[in-house]
Amino acid sequence: QVQLVESGGGLVQAGGSLRLSCAGSGFIFSLRSMAWYRQTPGKQRELVAAITSAVNTNYADSVKGRFTISRDGAKNTVYLQMNSLKSEDTAVYFCNAEFGGRAYWGQGTQVTVSS
Repeated sequence: QVQLVESGGGLVQAGGSLRLSCAGSGFIFSLRSMAWYRQTPGKQRELVAAITSAVNTNYADSVKGRFTISRDGAKNTVYLQMNSLKSEDTAVYFCNAEFGGRAYWGQGTQVTVSS
């Protein structure tokens, strides 16, 4: 059974930092690309950052230079380091993995940036 469990969200002031973690289980983590998405009420879920099994990364333009995605194969965990946070980064952040024709999601973690 595939599980993705996020942690690390919270309330932070603008300009601050947070690190999100996503622990994966039930699949061969090292073979899979992983991603972080975010969603605000009334809007579609949007891709924030992604990392392949070869550790190639890509980012949404809105977070380039501020966010860093990384992975630790020994811990089956993907991270999202978020620096210089802005109020517009406020959202629920979801961990994602896609394989076998299915998309798997974590439960989401709330990030709130106060201005």
